[in-house]
Amino acid sequence: MGTDSAEAAGNERELEDTIVTDLTGRMTYGSYLGLDALLSAQHPVSSPQHHDEMLFIIQHQTTELWLKQMLHELSSARDLLASDDLREALKRVARVKRIQDVMTQQWSVLATLTPTEYAQFRGALGNSSGFQSVQYRAVEFALGNKNERMLSVFRDHPSNLALLTTEFERPTLYDEFLRYASRRGIPIPAEILDRDVREPYRPHPSLVPAIREIYEHPQTHWDLYEACEDLVDLEDNFQFWRFRHLKTVTRTIGMKPGTGGSSGVGFLQRALELTFFPELYTVRTEIGA
Repeated sequence: MGTDSAEAAGNERELEDTIVTDLTGRMTYGSYLGLDALLSAQHPVSSPQHHDEMLFIIQHQTTELWLKQMLHELSSARDLLASDDLREALKRVARVKRIQDVMTQQWSVLATLTPTEYAQFRGALGNSSGFQSVQYRAVEFALGNKNERMLSVFRDHPSNLALLTTEFERPTLYDEFLRYASRRGIPIPAEILDRDVREPYRPHPSLVPAIREIYEHPQTHWDLYEACEDLVDLEDNFQFWRFRHLKTVTRTIGMKPGTGGSSGVGFLQRALELTFFPELYTVRTEIGA
């Protein structure tokens, strides 16, 4: 009987001689990833401890890790656009889109939490709320949904305030893309190129003809055309995430107010009215008209 057959019969895999098993003083999987700290960061507060609180904590912690990666990618994408490297910038955007897919799918896990189960530990959360996620707000700022009033939420947490202030004062992804397009010869209005980047991005009808130029001549502006569609993907994905959030909350708490003091479902519903790249949608009405 051959070695493979012997292993299968015993349902045990032999370790290869070259595998390192003496890890004394070595860099290990756990030490590299900081798993001691990461896996000890779940602290249920319900008393008696409710089984499903662990799911609630891990769901939100993993979301925060993905938000951290999104900010990392969006920061790099903007730097690359500013240095005229559209190709690498779009690679960063492509990764963000995959992260968004994962984050949206995660809501299906939390949706297994029934109203009865959540009610048994919801009161222990106090005023903690996803509304207070500084990284989520930073991603919104990076994409254009800036709101100066959000800075005050983090006034008692210097590092969070610094993170959000940096994003508040920095050009958005759309700002950097439009500046790049202008350097490529697309007639972007000066009012947009010179706008106060601390303001939320608002629709500019004067920009639509420039976007239409890209869409109606894709062979001439193929990379810009592709970039516009990538940005549309990014916004669509973000709206899917917002919608899944809304539906999961509706499924779990109905029309109750949020733990952080918001109206709950109504507050989340209004987020669906926000947009990042409005002219990329407006142009669709005009093309072929």
